[in-house]
Amino acid sequence: MVTTIDCPIWGKGYEATATGVWTTNKIGEQKVGSIEGTVYSARAGGAYRISEEALMALRGGRLTERQRAWLTTWLIDQRRQGITEPTISRETVFSILDSSTERNLLLHQRTERLLRYVVAKTDIVGAGVIISNDSHEAFAWAESVVWEEMVFLLDYLKDKGLLTRQRAALESYNAVVTVDGYAKIEELATNSDSAQAFIAMWFADEMEEAYKNGIKPAIEFAGYQDMRIDLKPDVNKIDDEILAEIRRSRFLVADMTHGEEGARGGVYFEAGFALGLEIPVIFTCRSDKIDALHFDTRQYYHIVWSNPKELCNSLTNRIGAVIGDGPLRRERG
Repeated sequence: MVTTIDCPIWGKGYEATATGVWTTNKIGEQKVGSIEGTVYSARAGGAYRISEEALMALRGGRLTERQRAWLTTWLIDQRRQGITEPTISRETVFSILDSSTERNLLLHQRTERLLRYVVAKTDIVGAGVIISNDSHEAFAWAESVVWEEMVFLLDYLKDKGLLTRQRAALESYNAVVTVDGYAKIEELATNSDSAQAFIAMWFADEMEEAYKNGIKPAIEFAGYQDMRIDLKPDVNKIDDEILAEIRRSRFLVADMTHGEEGARGGVYFEAGFALGLEIPVIFTCRSDKIDALHFDTRQYYHIVWSNPKELCNSLTNRIGAVIGDGPLRRERG
């Protein structure tokens, strides 16, 4: 059964479809459905699920337009990590409402995402894509809320020689990716040939078993070589070495487990640095510390583990699903 509703995130004027057992009702001025199904909204960049508590948290348009854009970016990032139908929970909504700092993507990230969108919508090299004020999916990918922002980003890509654009109609452009634009996309396929996986974690004795029997073998089973900076011989200036090795890595595993002294700032920094470079990050956390996660990473999917064997199995499967098999893949013994 397919029901037409207003997008629970973007509200009235942004049509969405819902599949499953849905009942339509109203929250404020927007029509929404029950939680027993999947929403597909172009303005939210695709499919997602939403809990009843999250629907209540969105009541009355509590999110600003910019905050809705942040939530949309989160959904797109979840899908890029391999989660085809990410779930918006109450905690997801309140992590955005309670945020004391802006989460705006940097300009280069927004333009790169818009370029990715145009390439993805092009079946033939050199073909054009019409982008207009009604191109809701393009707005979602570019974290834009008004047409003027979209025009600015298109102009930026044009000035950089990454695409050409010609006016197709009022508030509508035909965007064509250039040769340099396709080269840029290939360049953005970060370290696609790298066999290295960087590990960011709490270096404590109680975590050694999790590393030796959980994280390390999972990375090896998936076909990659782990890089733990404290085990690297001949480390010079460690901060420079960390950044250099992250840049060389195909992906990063960030275990957010910590001791009584609190969250590990270095792990958060390393994960954020990788995300800024568009390097995939796989988050893990021991089950007794999952409730202590900072809201900046709580919004991401985490592998929650209780013992090294469970961690190894889940992480191996996650790497295969999100990253794919590496060049060193071997069968489990």
